[in-house]
Amino acid sequence: MNTKIEIIKDLTSDDKYLKEAAEIIKEGGLVAFPTETVYGLGANALDENAVKNIFVAKGRPQDNPLIVHICDFNLDNIVEEVPEVAKKLMDKFWPGPMTLILKKKDVIPEITSANLKTIGVRMPSSYIAKKLIEYSGVPIAAPSANISGRPSPTDVERCVEDLEGRVDYILGGEKSNVGVESTIIDCTVNPPCVLRPGGITLEMLREIDSSIYIDSAIMDKPKEGLKPKAPGMKYRHYAPKAKVKIIEGENKKTIEKINEMVLNYIEQGKVVGIMATDESMESYSNKAKVLSVGKRKDLSTVTKNLFEVLRAFDDIKVDVILCESFEEKGLGVALMNRLKKAAGFDIIKL
Repeated sequence: MNTKIEIIKDLTSDDKYLKEAAEIIKEGGLVAFPTETVYGLGANALDENAVKNIFVAKGRPQDNPLIVHICDFNLDNIVEEVPEVAKKLMDKFWPGPMTLILKKKDVIPEITSANLKTIGVRMPSSYIAKKLIEYSGVPIAAPSANISGRPSPTDVERCVEDLEGRVDYILGGEKSNVGVESTIIDCTVNPPCVLRPGGITLEMLREIDSSIYIDSAIMDKPKEGLKPKAPGMKYRHYAPKAKVKIIEGENKKTIEKINEMVLNYIEQGKVVGIMATDESMESYSNKAKVLSVGKRKDLSTVTKNLFEVLRAFDDIKVDVILCESFEEKGLGVALMNRLKKAAGFDIIKL
């Protein structure tokens, strides 16, 4: 397959690329495009064959539901009802990095919802994403624009790396500024339940409804036979080619343990990467490849850089990546959710 690649540098003069990409969506094709969370791989959410091709292009299991992206607040054509709490969340956090699970109408094909009676719906804040949906005239089903299981792409170069030759069109633009996928809240249950943490934190959600809670299972290894209600609940995700290990403990002890592990791996002939923070960069052995993921005192920098740093370790061909852990509070919940899945829940607790 020949993949057309265009980069939007000027929102006015490059509008033609958005319209070209929208025509591809209308015709049942696949388009990778930027959003504020990560880049998405989109198809007409109402077209069963088009959606099927998303799974083929990504190598994604078909029991992993997709999120439907929209560009206005009218959901009447795709969901049965919008509970009052969902309306309040929409008013506060849309457009933005939040997905709501709602009861779907039959117009949404079973393949889009993974045979569930519910569907995740999101209105992105990215101008390019919203315009693409508007010009397409249909809701767009879109998981992340990567090979399934790999770290999600936050810039167009990584989309090209994974998807050139697999999709019809790659639309480049701004780098994703959140860096992790949207927060998913199940609004078909009472109280509403967070099924995937993201840039909208539990603390922010509880300003709207204090009873909202996080499904405790999402921070643990998935159980056998789980039928995922939201993307990312079941499968190993966000993983680079190198083995990832998380070292969890007080900062000083973590640094000492990682430096000790570096020497052991080097004796085995392994190339070691360390995912550090700006604050700890200088504390690690120069025998390892050390990359900073951002500032521990500002976790928004860490979530923004996380997937790119995981991919960068693959670029420099390390065999194992040793990661510091983060407090599971605020953005740290989303961050540790992604890291644990990338590591296959391989955690050393000090």
